[in-house]
Amino acid sequence: MIPRRYLLVSGTFLLSLLLYVDRTCISTAKDAVSRDLGLGKEQWAWVLAAFAFGYALFQTPGGALADRVGGRIVLTAVVTVWSVFTGLTAAAWNFASLLVVRFLFGAGEAGAFPGMAKVIYSWIPVRERGLVKGINFSGSRLGAALAMPLVAAMIAKFGWKQTFAVLMVVGFAWSLVWWWWFRDEPREHAGISPAELDYILQHRQAPATALAPTPLPLGAMLRSGNLWLMMVQYFGSNFTFFFSLSWLYPYVKSKYQLDAVDAGYYAMVPLLAGAAGNIFSGWLVDALYRNGRPALSRKLPAIAGFALAAVGMVMSVEQATAAGAVFWLSVAIFGADMTLSPSWSFCIDIGGPHAGAVSGTMNMAGNLGSAITALAFAYLPESSRGNVAFFHTAAGLSVMAMGCWLAADGRKPIAGK
Repeated sequence: MIPRRYLLVSGTFLLSLLLYVDRTCISTAKDAVSRDLGLGKEQWAWVLAAFAFGYALFQTPGGALADRVGGRIVLTAVVTVWSVFTGLTAAAWNFASLLVVRFLFGAGEAGAFPGMAKVIYSWIPVRERGLVKGINFSGSRLGAALAMPLVAAMIAKFGWKQTFAVLMVVGFAWSLVWWWWFRDEPREHAGISPAELDYILQHRQAPATALAPTPLPLGAMLRSGNLWLMMVQYFGSNFTFFFSLSWLYPYVKSKYQLDAVDAGYYAMVPLLAGAAGNIFSGWLVDALYRNGRPALSRKLPAIAGFALAAVGMVMSVEQATAAGAVFWLSVAIFGADMTLSPSWSFCIDIGGPHAGAVSGTMNMAGNLGSAITALAFAYLPESSRGNVAFFHTAAGLSVMAMGCWLAADGRKPIAGK
């Protein structure tokens, strides 16, 4: 019999994949949407930023709600809500209506990863946590990578409005299956074997009752130096990664004079590298943890990842060909995604039963970085060599993030009082 926690990870992997297909398809649809709605480059930047602001602002509330009521209700609800707004994107008729829909779409998605953090806290043994986080985040990168050529082809055949409607229906299907199958506590799942249940309960971090009895006070989070460090470093990580979701496709298409489908294939390569970075980092986190190096298991993958991200972003802007630029951007995204598993594992470490709220707060800061990325690429000055200021800013933030990890101390959990 397949262990039920493996099926759980498969479900959250598919959730992550779908989340990023839905999130990325707006970038692939840029030309068609901009043409139909009459949008310029700066207006498009605000469309991308509207999603990121909505996603960021509702991270902490989404995580706190998952802590209180569990991942079954929260993940079912957030996928349903964001799927509605995926469909409603096709109903936008001008710039203002698209801004509102994309902001609400981001708000709807906000509880997804904090909700998954709560699920992992309750179901996954600590020694398996790093790889599980890596698998989940690799799903998001594979989803974004698939979206680049696949959505481009769907838009060419069916139109962008019909494509968004199809994605809405897929989201509804995932929600129904999750509600039917998942239970917040392993002991409440009818299909779990006694041996697996005993293994989970003996090796997970969660106490006998996985739901937090009371919310974590905001003041307790604000007094945590560790959480502030995680927020700053995650801002830097998302600043680099969000470029691959928002501007990478139109950037390579325009700069290197590619057609829509070819640009999609080039743009998917860094995302595939990100998926590989997540898996490798998750494996490394768990390997170091099992070898008795819990602090190093968080710090080393993150610091190495940020070093690769800084080098890749600087080198990419110097390339004269699409292949050269994409190679170095793949190095950067591989590195940026190496930081995810240690970041979320660290937040679960210090958050404990409040893992949803703590990881959601970190993700809030990270997605403010995403919003700034969407605007910075459009507004930072360009030179004769291209978007040098943007790429060097991303590299500088990665260097700063390395310092955050050197100062972080996972032995100091956030107290609830």
